[in-house]
Amino acid sequence: MQEIFARTALTPAGWQDDVRVTIGADGRIAAVEAGAAPASAYRVPVLLPALSNLHSHTFQRAMAGLAERRGQKGRDSFWTWRQTMYRFLDRLSPEDIEAIAAFAFMEMQEAGFCAVAEFHYLHHQPGGGAHADIAELAARIADAAGETGIGLTLLPVLYRYGGADRRPLADGQLRFGNDMAAFERLMAGAQGHLAHLPADTVLGAAAHSLRAATAEEIRTVSALRPEAPFHIHIAEQGPEVEEILAAFGARPVEYLLGEAVVDRRWCLIHATHMNAVETRELARTGAVAGLCPITEANLGDGVFNGSAFRRAGGMLGVGSDSNVRISVPEELRQLEYSQRLKDRARTVLAEPGASCGRALYDTALAGGARALGRESGALETGRWADLVALDPAAFAGLASGDAILDGWIFAGGNEAVTDLWSAGRHSVQGGRHVAREAIAGRYRARLEKIVVGL
Repeated sequence: MQEIFARTALTPAGWQDDVRVTIGADGRIAAVEAGAAPASAYRVPVLLPALSNLHSHTFQRAMAGLAERRGQKGRDSFWTWRQTMYRFLDRLSPEDIEAIAAFAFMEMQEAGFCAVAEFHYLHHQPGGGAHADIAELAARIADAAGETGIGLTLLPVLYRYGGADRRPLADGQLRFGNDMAAFERLMAGAQGHLAHLPADTVLGAAAHSLRAATAEEIRTVSALRPEAPFHIHIAEQGPEVEEILAAFGARPVEYLLGEAVVDRRWCLIHATHMNAVETRELARTGAVAGLCPITEANLGDGVFNGSAFRRAGGMLGVGSDSNVRISVPEELRQLEYSQRLKDRARTVLAEPGASCGRALYDTALAGGARALGRESGALETGRWADLVALDPAAFAGLASGDAILDGWIFAGGNEAVTDLWSAGRHSVQGGRHVAREAIAGRYRARLEKIVVGL
């Protein structure tokens, strides 16, 4: 049993003072008591339920900053960035992938994320040959999660084709590809490799996109684990919308909703380019829109139709995607600021009279937990003890109540995070991951080898 005493905490009843949270040996919250005495509990200034990161490609963390030089010809875009990514990933060994994943997972926890949905599509050796264990790289992700203590929802990804015209995979894509029989072996192998991880670990599934899998294949993959999360990239880029429209006679979200039973266990990543009808119809499904505002800005994707989606009752959460920058407050800040620029207004994602920081945080809490299939998102008995502690002196001094979240999200950063628990695992203490030195040292050694001459 662990006990945490917070001067103030965000509970289902709102902000309460002198809160003692008891964590059971199973990693779940056993009790929440307001107006309590600290006794011998671990003391923190502010305690919040921690967010889940709903979309990550950890291997891309090591290429952050390597694709920021403008090309000699034409206009740089997601598609030119992707060529750099393909060259980069062909340098990665299984040992590299594990070291990078551990470093990214550690940074996520230090930034305030308790858990992550790893959208895992890097499966094979350079050139496309399978490892002796087809799930070798899934095992590396699992081992990195085990080392860092982060909560993991692993999403092995089906990636069949190089475009909506079903052309074969080429170049860097060859490391991603599996037919359905191979993918089912991959799923079985991944399940075995997760067996040693804690009870909050989840195995879901994903299809990369409408460009990389047929509608029939998407339905088949989504049915492999019918109670688990299912994720897919969709409508991220304007050229992608044009390609799907030309191939199938419908826009991406429109086409998917007509071809699959999209419901609460689905997470549609990006969904940046939706018209008004798609926005409304996606909101009605209960699926989560998985937004990655920092990556979407970095890649020039566009701006999600957030105000209309929320008015329609849509659920959303945030993820770190390419991991060019990992930060809870910065993802939420970028989300709100993008809406302000689009709508030329302020506090767009808050209801009248409400705190914008609180609205953003509450929304991302619920959306992230749903997208990961994770029983968390509140300081409530029976939920996983996914908790983050903040020091408000790092951003807002004497702020209290919702002003704490306004201060952290709009004026603060990762330095405000003092502690983090993932299903009771106290991985961040005093602002640093308990295994930072070893994880960072191994990452630096691997990175020096990877980036030479890139």
